[in-house]
Order: sequence, then structure tokens, then C-alpha cells
Amino acid sequence: MARKDGKGRSAPEREEPTGFRRVLRRIFVWTASLAVVGLLVLAVAVGLTARSLPEFEELKDSQVGQTILVRARDGTELVSIGPSFGHWLSHEQIPQVMRTAMVSVEDRRFRSHPGVDPIGLVRAGYMAVVTGKGLRATSTITQQLARTVFLNNNRSYTRKLREAVLALALEWKFSKDQILELYLNKVYFGGGAYGVDAASRKFFGHPGTEIVLPEAAIIAGLVKAPSHYSPTADTEAAIGRAKVVLSVMKGNGDVTPAQAAAVDFEAIKFAAEKNQNSVRYFTDWALPQLDLLLPDNTQPIEVWTTLDPKMQAAATKAIETNTPKGAQGALVSMDRDGAVLAMVGGTDYVTSNYNRAVNAVRQPGSAWKLFVYLAALEAGYTPNDRVVDEPVTIDGWSPRNSNGAFAGQIDVRTAFAYSKNTVAAQLGNEVGFSAVAAVARRFGISTPISTVPSMVLGSNEVRLIDMTRAFASVAAQGKAIEPYGIVRVATTDGKVLYQRQAKDGTALVSPNVANGMTDLLQSAVATGTGAAAQIGRPVAGKTGTTTSNKDGWFLGFSSGVTTGVWMGRDDSRPVAGLQGGTAPARAFASYMKIAVAGRPVEKFQTEMTAPAWKLDSEDEANFSGSPEDYYYVDENGNLIEPTRGQGGDRPGPDPRDDQVGDPNGTLEPVAPPAAANEDFLNEATGKKSAGGQNRPPQ
Repeated sequence: MARKDGKGRSAPEREEPTGFRRVLRRIFVWTASLAVVGLLVLAVAVGLTARSLPEFEELKDSQVGQTILVRARDGTELVSIGPSFGHWLSHEQIPQVMRTAMVSVEDRRFRSHPGVDPIGLVRAGYMAVVTGKGLRATSTITQQLARTVFLNNNRSYTRKLREAVLALALEWKFSKDQILELYLNKVYFGGGAYGVDAASRKFFGHPGTEIVLPEAAIIAGLVKAPSHYSPTADTEAAIGRAKVVLSVMKGNGDVTPAQAAAVDFEAIKFAAEKNQNSVRYFTDWALPQLDLLLPDNTQPIEVWTTLDPKMQAAATKAIETNTPKGAQGALVSMDRDGAVLAMVGGTDYVTSNYNRAVNAVRQPGSAWKLFVYLAALEAGYTPNDRVVDEPVTIDGWSPRNSNGAFAGQIDVRTAFAYSKNTVAAQLGNEVGFSAVAAVARRFGISTPISTVPSMVLGSNEVRLIDMTRAFASVAAQGKAIEPYGIVRVATTDGKVLYQRQAKDGTALVSPNVANGMTDLLQSAVATGTGAAAQIGRPVAGKTGTTTSNKDGWFLGFSSGVTTGVWMGRDDSRPVAGLQGGTAPARAFASYMKIAVAGRPVEKFQTEMTAPAWKLDSEDEANFSGSPEDYYYVDENGNLIEPTRGQGGDRPGPDPRDDQVGDPNGTLEPVAPPAAANEDFLNEATGKKSAGGQNRPPQ
């Protein structure tokens, strides 16, 4: 039935929508409703996020990591570890050309979008459909700031959504100028540099306030791939990328064609990269000690170390120049108090950062005889005592001398100077291999020690720094030396967090024994196997060579400086012609000539006074000593530091030390063991032996 209008005329009936149109209408209604709800949810999320964001000043102070500036002994800068932030530059302090270059290449609609670029998203979506390579939207400067400050670099859609919300919140809370200021002071430009000031100082050697157009193009081009385009990594790649940036700036109208044509990238002077090669061996060893020296701290700090730049350069050159081709070399040098003056862990840190000076364990060869002869001197021998260089067999082991010959009757000094293996074996057997091991432990050897007879010739593996420490303790007249590399730590505003206090080392052996050992070491350089280590002033030292020339060592001291050198291959293959008295000794001499050049010549104390138990009654009356002059050992031969007891002069346990061996305070001085048994003395002095044969007279 037809409907009628108000005048009584018939009106056509309205067509009911078809099923398809009804579906489209419902889709549109639901889509619009969901969009409105989504926008409301987004607005609420952005509003809540904006309210939770830190204030502008808080964001300025936030950092992504701790910066450690390492200084040398003289205060000069050695290396900066961790991120470098430079000085904070306000929006007005950042050169206009720098701001323009960054916006032009990274986000040319920065001033118009709300934090997320809708035009960029549409364009990215179109390109994804056309190319079939997926959606690759370019982040805005605000999104990059959100990622830098609050997020990470993973590529998940969840992270991208959070990034977008944060970007909108940042735009809600801060002005465009504030966002650009934060971005240019926080974005990473490579080489550890965060912010334009740090980048300008690192790459061009001047503050960020002095950036000019070609430098701005280079810095702006780094953001895309800092490690690839960094001038310190690839200068040509950096300039090539800068040319692209300049072209974009010209295309966007940010520079005129004439300005772009006037840029000469070849005329740019890049800041010279500081030589951090061998220095990094030292910092890799020293800086982990901060975990023990400092409380938890995330502030930027400055660390004053013991490293001497001149000595480090000399040490590096000595190793590079003298190490045989195909081999590696390492050097450690200490001052008389244990301060590490130079450290080289290999021929090239860039090629191999493995620190052979402190981590590698190698056989020391005859350098180990330091401990054998210390034990013998402790047992009562003197450098002038007679011994016999002859074939010997101990528990089925028969050592031989390097030249295969035997010298017969000689004194201890000569046996040590010419590194007689048979004499070392006899002395080790006489005093006891466990006693030799105990001396080595006492002097700082931290690696496992076997007490088989061959240990006297250096079959145990050791670290170079431990061996150098042992020789330094002899130079200190028998007092323990603790290697250290950090003197002081302070915040950048001058607050001292750590200051090293001088320590008096524990007596490891009596000065008498140390003097005798120094006598032997001096002879080894003056007339023996270490002649190549002579430097025109008194030197005491010892060579070491292992089987088939796999390792070469020289360790010694002069004028208060103790230095150890090792050379060999990492795979322990033989090195032709490598003996401790050749390349290692020459490297030692090359370095030490520079290391001690500014120090007075010092004569060694080598005079030995016979211990009280060997003096006759007349001499004993002239011997003045106290219980504190004795040293004390436990049942394993390990040193126990004596302290004065509460009730008198007899040494007793220190109440501060819960590891003293005798809690009842009854510890008594232990007299040194007998020098030798009767048979050994007869053999050494040429008197009638047990077998009835006479030796030649002394």
C-alpha cells in the first residue's frame, strides 16, 4: 500500500538497504567506534605517561653508563673508559647549523608532527605494499629520544608501540626546542661519545659550540650507524655519509647550492686518536680492582694510576723491537713499593688483548732457581761456599747442564751465575723440595707447585707478574711487595673516594738472606748468563729458558726498579734461538736504560752476616737482636708474621688476626735448619767421602 504525503499525494516507498550495504554500514560504524575508543585509550595512555615522565632537569642529569677517566702517574690522561658525555649545551648554545643538519637528515617534519609522523607512516605503508619488504617506518627525533632514554633497540612491535606513546607524551610535556636539546645532548655518535659536544671534542678536538657546516654534516650522518660511519673507524665512510647529509640539506632548502658547493670535506682536520694500544693491558688489569676498592658507585670518576707514560712507551718499544718473529712478549715493571710503572701484555693489543703479563702461566726455567737458592741461603749457605758441579741422580732423575759439561768444584756464586742445573738439583734435594715450594709460596707464587725433583729447574708454571713480585721482594731486602696500580679515585667534582695508604711489607726472609741472594743475582748479570742485561750501572737478575726454547725469561732490578720480561709463543711451540740471556735480556736492558735514567746509581747491599746459631761465643757477644728480628714458620715452612704478645717480649698472636697458627701464644722462634748433612759437606768440600775417595782440595 502506497504512502501519502501531507497533500494527499502518493509517495514512493523507501528501499530497504541490501545485505551488502548493511554489512558495510556496520563495518563503518564499528570501525569509527573502535577508532574513537582507541583514540580515547591512547589519549589516556599518553596523558598518564606524560604525567609520569621525569622533569626536564632530571632528564638532563640521567646517563646511560659510568665514565671512568684514567690518569697516569703524572696526571696526564691515559684513556677514557665508558661513555663520554662532554658538556651539556643548551638549545641556544648548539650551533644553528648543527640543529638544522640533524633535523634535515633525521626528521624534516620535526616542527610539525606531534611526536609520530603520520605522513611518514603512510609513506612507509605504501612502500611496504609496493616493495613487499614489510613496514619500515623511520622514527622521528622524538621517538629516537624516547628509545635512547627509556627503551632498548629491539625491533618488536610492543617496543615500537611503547616508543610511540612515549614520543607523544614527550611532545605533550616538553617544547620542540627542549626535545631537540635533549636529543642532541644524549644521542650516541660512536666512539663512546654521547651528545654533540662529546662528538665534536672526540672527532674534531674542539667544543661543540664551534661546529661548522662540514663537521655538522659528519656528526649528523653518524646517527644512522655510529660504528660504521665513525671517523675513528673509517674516515672515508664518514665523509661519504656526510656528503649524503649535505645533499639532503640542499634538497630540503636548508643550505643553498652555493653553500653546499663551498664545503671541502678533505680540508677537515680530525683529532688525532690517542695511542691506547699497550696502555689497555694495564687498564684491563688495574680497573677491575675498583670493585674491591670502592663502594657501589655510578658517578663519573677519575682514577689516578701508577703507570708512567715514558716508561710505558719504552716498555712497548722494547717488546716490539726485541721479540722474535712469530712470538709474543710481555713485560711488568714495578717501583720499590710495588707500584706498577709499566705493563705490556703482548706485542699488539689490537691484534690480541690477552694479557700475558698477568694471565698466562708458563714454565720459568732457571729463573725459578731464585727460590732454590733463597731456601739454601736460609739454610745457612753463603755465596762463597763450595759446591760440586757433577753428574747427579735424584729419585731416578738426572739433570744435565745446558752445555752438557761439568765444572767440578765451584762456589755457590759461580754455580748460580752460570745456572748450573746439577748444583741447583743438589741444593734442592738437600734443603728439601717442599722447603723450596714454601719459599716460592711465601714470595707470592700463586699457581700450583709440584715438589717433584725437577721443580728446581722451573717445571712449575708461573705468572710473569708473580715472578716479578718475587724479585722485587728480594730487592726490598726480603720484605713482601704487593703490586698495585691505583693510587687515588675521585669524582669529577673532586670528592675523594679512595686514597691508597703506604704499607710496610712483611719480612719474608731476613735482610741477611736477601743480601746473599742479591749477591748471586748481581753475579749472574756481571759475569754469567745475564750479561746482555747490563746497563752501565749495578743490575741484579736471572735468566730463564725452558726445554727447546719454548720460553725465555729475564727478571732483575736496578736503582729501585724491578722488571720482568717473558717471550714465547702462545701455542708453546719452540722459538729458534730464544734463550733468557738473548732477546728477553736485551729487552730488559733496552727498557731499564730509560726507566732508571733519572734515578741515582745505587750499589747493592750484598754483605752477609752469619746467623747467630753459626757464630762462636766471641762473635755471638757482638750479635744484637730481639725476638722480632726472627722469622717464624709453620710445619709446612710457610711464613708466620711475628707480633709482640700482651704479657711480655715473647711473640704472641695478633688479636686482629684470626689466622695465626698458635692461638695460645706459645709460638717460639724456629732456628734455621742445618746447612747440610755430613756426606753432602764432604762431597762439596772435597774431603774424604763415604766411599773413601778424596776430592781435590779447595
